[in-house]
Amino acid sequence: MVDRLRTPAAPRTAVVWSVLRAEVERRAGTGALPGLAALDVGGGSGMFAVPLAEMGLTVTVVDVSVDALATLHRRAAEADVADRVSAVQGDADRLSEAVPAGAYDLVLCHSVLEVVDDAPATAATLAGALRPGGCASVLVANRAATVLARALGGHLAEAYRALTDPDGRWSDGDGVRRRFDAASLSRLLEGAGLPVEQLHGVRVVTDLVPGALLDGVPGATDALYELELAASTLPPYRDIASQLHALARRPR
Repeated sequence: MVDRLRTPAAPRTAVVWSVLRAEVERRAGTGALPGLAALDVGGGSGMFAVPLAEMGLTVTVVDVSVDALATLHRRAAEADVADRVSAVQGDADRLSEAVPAGAYDLVLCHSVLEVVDDAPATAATLAGALRPGGCASVLVANRAATVLARALGGHLAEAYRALTDPDGRWSDGDGVRRRFDAASLSRLLEGAGLPVEQLHGVRVVTDLVPGALLDGVPGATDALYELELAASTLPPYRDIASQLHALARRPR
């Protein structure tokens, strides 16, 4: 594959980029890459948008933060892809007012469904923004990881609350409105008309390995990258990852 389809290879995002790169390569193989349009909901400073633009896509980023969008503009200019990146200040809860329906081949919605007011409505808007055959990359917080993290931190009552609460929240002061497991994420997307094709765990082991253990060890980062990819589809490892990633496609 041509150089422009190379993408960042950090272990924390290894799985997501692996899925996105495969989808873009598939489109490139069919000759559909020129003019491919992507929408990044909550994409902020362009961590995904700018590399996608470097791969040849045109990318629209919707984010509520003016500061994040300013960083996006700067990153796009530095990468010489400013002509393929556009920014829209807007709220994910009112996404339908910010972007046209049926205009995108790829929609990214990363760490957004946990915090919106109405997750089913937002998921339906994502589906509506896609062209037939287009796909959505959805990344959400995983309930199981939160239960384990609260318990290991000695917050046993909060762990129990996260385990039993319908939304997976560990207290009334929890800053996240809801968390998901594989089944609830699949139900949400399929209810919005987006059948799930792939489901992966993200940050299965990366969050458990102190960075100091990797410093100065030849090949350690590459080994962690490969371990993340290998564990991402295998229960029970997938199901205890910090996040869950789904690739869902709008039927033709």
